[in-house]
Amino acid sequence: MNRETTNRIRYVLEDVLPPFLRDSGVFRWAAKRVWGDHISHLARFRERAPFLSAEEYAELYRNHPRVHEGTDNSAACIDRIVGSIEGESVCDVGCGTGALLSRIQSAHPNLARLVGVDFVIDDASSLAGIEYVAAKVERLPFADGEFDTVICTHVIEHILDYRQAIAELRRIAKRQLIIVVPREREYRYTFNPHFNFFPYTHSFLRAVHPVPPTFVCEDIGRDIFYMEDRQATN
Repeated sequence: MNRETTNRIRYVLEDVLPPFLRDSGVFRWAAKRVWGDHISHLARFRERAPFLSAEEYAELYRNHPRVHEGTDNSAACIDRIVGSIEGESVCDVGCGTGALLSRIQSAHPNLARLVGVDFVIDDASSLAGIEYVAAKVERLPFADGEFDTVICTHVIEHILDYRQAIAELRRIAKRQLIIVVPREREYRYTFNPHFNFFPYTHSFLRAVHPVPPTFVCEDIGRDIFYMEDRQATN
């Protein structure tokens, strides 16, 4: 299933169904017909977020079904990201299967360095010409300003300490930082292991406070595309 299809489903579930139904046992019953007890595991996962051990956190992601084919990004978001690359070095934090890295590599074959970071899924490690690093976004093993462009898509919504994660992304970005998060509302029962929810662009701007003087924050479908010029900030 691609991102465009799930976005249409999300529109019905998040914006059409009333909240009293989305948070009800009736919705949980219907959702269990699709995902079984995993829908209840996800609800407990969010409820216990401040108390989870690192192993509990990793275990849920190991067992979580992959919904999208290759990438969580829509075609429109991928095109926007690929067209916004600056400099000769790129780091994709939360690279997953490496699908976005492959697109960037194809569009920018002269990049001197292309790095993918993730902590559970290592699919990108087999891609030629791409360096893979296993790490968590809250503690990235890179120097300040090590990469001209840093990208982080569909990750911040999963991170409990998202402010620390954003600080790390800013720290390693020299020229450009690009973040994509889903534009969604929180409900008790969902089909994803998200901790943070951003229903509007201004919701995400609060998360990245302080907002730098040069930035872009806009809706692309049901995602929020955020980009800041680190040269204007530093």
